[in-house]
Amino acid sequence: MAIVECVPNFSEGRRKDIVARIVAAITDVPGVTLLGSESDPDHNRSVITFAGEPGAVAEAAFRCAARARDLIDLRQHQGEHPRMGATDVVPFIPVQGCTMQDCARLAEQVAERIARELDIPTYLYAEAARQESRRKLADVRQGEFEGLREEVPTNAARKPDFGPARLHESAGATAVGARFFLVAYNVNLESRDLKLAKAIAKAIREKDGGLPGVQAMGFELAAEGCVQVSMNLLDFRKTSPEQVFERIRELAGKQGVAIRESELVGLVPQAALPANAGAALKIKNFNPANQIIEEKLGMSKFPYMTQVGHFLDALASDSPTPGGGAAAAVLGAIGIALGEMVGNLTVGKKKYADVQDKVKAELGALTPMRPKMLALFAEDAQAFEAFGDAGKLPKDTDEQKAARKVAMQKALKGATLTPDKTAAMGVEAFRHLYQVALVGNKHAISDCGVGALSLYASICAAVQNMRINLPGIEDTAFRAEYGARAEAFEKEARELLDKSLKVVRDAIAG
Repeated sequence: MAIVECVPNFSEGRRKDIVARIVAAITDVPGVTLLGSESDPDHNRSVITFAGEPGAVAEAAFRCAARARDLIDLRQHQGEHPRMGATDVVPFIPVQGCTMQDCARLAEQVAERIARELDIPTYLYAEAARQESRRKLADVRQGEFEGLREEVPTNAARKPDFGPARLHESAGATAVGARFFLVAYNVNLESRDLKLAKAIAKAIREKDGGLPGVQAMGFELAAEGCVQVSMNLLDFRKTSPEQVFERIRELAGKQGVAIRESELVGLVPQAALPANAGAALKIKNFNPANQIIEEKLGMSKFPYMTQVGHFLDALASDSPTPGGGAAAAVLGAIGIALGEMVGNLTVGKKKYADVQDKVKAELGALTPMRPKMLALFAEDAQAFEAFGDAGKLPKDTDEQKAARKVAMQKALKGATLTPDKTAAMGVEAFRHLYQVALVGNKHAISDCGVGALSLYASICAAVQNMRINLPGIEDTAFRAEYGARAEAFEKEARELLDKSLKVVRDAIAG
């Protein structure tokens, strides 16, 4: 079933009765689950989170915008947060069984309906944007309600995507879009040093050369007696809470300051957090049932499906990474895991008492290989990026051309060495899986077959990535050595596949 999340922001955070009536407009829609509602009086803004099947979520998004139009008058509104509409922004986020493109189409439908039925001009932003200049919400909202009210009727560049070329007299304009999960994450330090918090924020935010997709600011929490690094993580696949936590720990530690705790604001997908998030990240009052989207939606029976889905979304995108090299590493890790599975279904079984030591030995070899194989996922991406960076080097002078050539040759070798590691590890794992197949639990023998096919695909995929790089390498000795290695990997993989599948077929035939 397709699940979409929607997180509309409303320009009202002080009158609880008004917010409650907007929430009611959402919860009245069958098939929608309310995930949270948070209001900030200083910002005079409320954020409401809900999710469900796409059609129901679209209907709820429209109804709450209609309710807000009738209840909020921006001409009377004051608050710290920038705003241009009673319903200021309506983002749709894919959770399960749908793509970003699906959410972008949903955003278009809702934006058009709001404009047509409510007479509120709408702008498409983020992944739904029709113009590059409107991808960033801050650019769309520039001038806010008062500025846009004056500018839209006369400036064609500010014309909305849908609706009249004027703002609604009391409800303003609304931005509707599609985006990835945004993780609001804060880290509190055991310090009152505001300069330190601001320095760390500058060091980690992307716009100042820090971590990808990180927005950060330093604040003083007077009531808490500490300072805070407050962040928005725009794409946890690029920078996760765990990664930013460790970076802040490192930077603060250099000044002799420890992390007191961290906190999540709102809900996050399960894939954004490590398994032991509460303890590992010192998350304050961590409650998975209320803070993890899948838990809140009752989807946690198979939490790994969401994580697999995120990987496949990234693999299917127009980004060059992850690509075939990452897929080869994942296929290898799957093959190893299936070998472990059959081994674990054999250990402790009386029927297989005479092979316990052998199976345990094979498991002892396979289990440490799985995380190592998966780590090659990231190494492949780094190798690809190194080649891309080399290609961008200047080539205006002879010296620059020579330096660029050296860098590109080095990068090509690096892009060959990573799949070489994948293939070598895959062959080693395949040998152990074959031994498990020979003696392992026959009720799970087909899983050994699937593991064998996965490892074979992994090795062949890695070999393809070696071969595509080799022709461009001018070092003939390197090219010959790794060309021969590629052939040897492929040959042994074929032999191991044939032997393993024969064992599987014979066991199934009885």
